[in-house]
Amino acid sequence: MDFALLLVIAVAVSGVIWLLDVLFWRPARRQRLADSAESGELEEMSHKAREKALKDPWPVDYARSFFPVLLVVLLLRSFLVEPFQIPSGSMRPTLTVGDFILVNKFTYGLRLPVVNTKVVELGEPERGDVMVFRFPKDPGVNFIKRVVGLPGDEIRYQDKQLYVNGEAVPKELLETGPQRAPEELLLKEQLGELTHEIYNNPRDPGPQMRSVEVPEDHYFVMGDNRDHSNDSRYWGFVPEENVVGKAFAVWMHWDGGLPSFTEVRGIH
Repeated sequence: MDFALLLVIAVAVSGVIWLLDVLFWRPARRQRLADSAESGELEEMSHKAREKALKDPWPVDYARSFFPVLLVVLLLRSFLVEPFQIPSGSMRPTLTVGDFILVNKFTYGLRLPVVNTKVVELGEPERGDVMVFRFPKDPGVNFIKRVVGLPGDEIRYQDKQLYVNGEAVPKELLETGPQRAPEELLLKEQLGELTHEIYNNPRDPGPQMRSVEVPEDHYFVMGDNRDHSNDSRYWGFVPEENVVGKAFAVWMHWDGGLPSFTEVRGIH
């Protein structure tokens, strides 16, 4: 179900009903009431019939009430901030299953809802950004990964080491994983000026990827949980037109039971 499309339809329908009422239906109703009052017909009506005659039709009443609310939600969601839920562990340890995140919709430019066409240029994804995008193999599904390759970059991944433009991306071991997953190694990786944490599993050989050049208007993305992430190493690049926005904060965590608002934090 495309929520953005449903929201656009709801705004359009309620807006059209409201506009038709303002331009045509309301003046006609007022004229009928004026004629009824002048002829004395209104006074002869029962109290219930008079209330019904004076009351706006329910579609108009609902449209007038919901249109401004729906319009504000559409504008906020399309051009400012949109909430998402993390459905998988591909971005651990940065994001975990059950995290509810906020995505900045204008960092990479303003886009029209549904068609996702950029109408205002404001910025481009940078190396290290945590980015939400429409999955190239199924645009109806939203993915979230970290941008590691920009247009023109040469990317290689071999023996669990990421190379950008021929240089190994610096990383250092922080600690071994939790007791329930002792095979996980927690490492600190530095992409440009940005430092973030990743997981590697020494027991998992993982993919070996030869050098590839990121095409123009495309991005190479990877999950921070390097050995458990369905990303560009497997299916290729993210086209610019599939970009949704930049994730910048976790505002709630809920994986069953009571939701937690105590872990509100930025995303790096």
